[in-house]
Amino acid sequence: MEAQALLRAETAAGDEDLGGRFTRMIAEFRYPLDGISPAAVREIRRIKARMEAERIPRGADRARHVKLGPGGPVRRGVDRAACSSSSTPTRCPRCAPPAPGAAMAAAVQAGLLAAGDAVQLTAAWELAARIRNAIVLVGGRPGDTLPAKHSELTAVARLLGYPPGDAAQALEQDYRRAARHARAVMERLFYD
Repeated sequence: MEAQALLRAETAAGDEDLGGRFTRMIAEFRYPLDGISPAAVREIRRIKARMEAERIPRGADRARHVKLGPGGPVRRGVDRAACSSSSTPTRCPRCAPPAPGAAMAAAVQAGLLAAGDAVQLTAAWELAARIRNAIVLVGGRPGDTLPAKHSELTAVARLLGYPPGDAAQALEQDYRRAARHARAVMERLFYD
């Protein structure tokens, strides 16, 4: 769906005034005042199901895929400007506990998302992002799946600060738990 491609649009370089005018112009497409239609919701669900079915590499364990595996988008539309954000949560993982990004915090404040759900979604997203970054550092190339080789998974876990011993198993358990919780929230909110 073309409107979804606009969700992450923001000015990154060049003329800030032009970028601002563009994002204001596309606002009605990104965040329709009446919300998204039932047909658009069905199409988003269809695209999500297709991505989950087709984009995970053949033979890969979908439960270990940190990008397209368990977890997913949240449907709750946003008729409030504070909830409309093109960015994902960011923070230093060692400096502070998981905290929802501005859009999720606004959704919580507006009563669209429970605070606990926002924390779970943010924690799962942050863990997945940290794992993907560690996979690059350990393997020297991008990857979206927890390494199957115990030695590589241990290296990823150790890089993320897991103590020696059962680091690989602990990381995998933490990821599966976070993904399971995020998926449960997504299923409840996205599929009603």
